[in-house]
This record gives sequence, structure tokens and C-alpha cells, in this order.
Amino acid sequence: MKILLLADQAEPVLWEHLDRRKLEGVELILSCGDLPAEYLSFLTCFTEAPILYIHGNHDDRYAVHPPEGCICIEDQIYTYGGVRILGLGGSMRYNRGVNQYTEQQMRRRVNRLRFKLWRSGGIDILLTHAPAYQLGDEADLAHRGFETFLHVIDKYHPRFLVHGHVHQSYRHDFMRVRQHGDTQVINACGYYFLDI
Repeated sequence: MKILLLADQAEPVLWEHLDRRKLEGVELILSCGDLPAEYLSFLTCFTEAPILYIHGNHDDRYAVHPPEGCICIEDQIYTYGGVRILGLGGSMRYNRGVNQYTEQQMRRRVNRLRFKLWRSGGIDILLTHAPAYQLGDEADLAHRGFETFLHVIDKYHPRFLVHGHVHQSYRHDFMRVRQHGDTQVINACGYYFLDI
């Protein structure tokens, strides 16, 4: 399955010249947040693939104007083509933003999903906005990752953790892909194609 991963920056290369071939073969699109609703809705015109999304820390406007034709999987396990995807949006709380959480709040979100995780037999993709702690995060509070995500990885062993939030421009030694145990960690900033 060819999956298009998106986060943080609307990339004109995907839709410029209105060329559908740019998304040819894509079977699923996953958005890690902080993208304009109009951008995600516009991409629905170029593909038959479902577009699943979660909220970034700057996606307060989704409450009033969600991406049309797209599916929010916040705090859900969504299965598509046999691939089980858990969506946990938001970032570490650094001010009073709607999509910001303390570590304890994020842990509670995951705890409320324990039965669904058990019933689904685990997950294949953990889709988040913020990274996991010390797996591609930054030292400042706004861009620090969640330890809770490490616990999810260590307990459920998803094949992939896909996140955004930390932009390529934040550091000269940016790593898009890294490994944590059995889990491949991918920063989807901009866009990235994943074949599974």
C-alpha cells in the first residue's frame, strides 16, 4: 500500500499544474496536523484515496471549519486495508491552545483507548502531531515529545510512528527517519511517501 504522509507545510508540488499524476498510486493519505483545511479538502479532488487527519497544535480552526471530504481519526483506531491506525493529535501544553496537552492528559487519552487497543489486537501506525520524547523532538517545551508515545510504542510495537510538528528548518541535522526498537519513526513534515 502506498501512503502519502503530510504535516505542517502545504506543499504546492503535490497539486501545482493540477496534475493528478502526482498522487498516482496513492491508496491512503495521513495528515499529522497543522495544515490548512482548504489544502486537505483540495487534495480530495486529485485522488480517490481517503484522507485521514488529526489535529496539530495550530488547528483550532478545524472545530469551525474542518477539512471537507476528510476523516478525523482523533482518539480512534481506524482500520483501512487491514492497516490499524491510532490517531493522537496535539502537542505539549505550552500556552492555552485547544490542541495542547500535559503529559498526564495525553496518558489519560491513551488509557481511555485501552479496550479498543486490546480489541483491535494492537496498531500498525501510531499517527501523532508531536513526536515521542527524544525521538526527533526539540528541547523547548512547545516542541518536546510525549513520553506517553514511547510507552505506546514499547507496549504495542506499531510498525510506524508518524509525526510532524518539528520542521526540517529547525535544525541542520534533521533526520526524517529513525528507528526505535521494531518501530520506524517518520517525521512527515511537508510530505513523504511510505510503502507498506
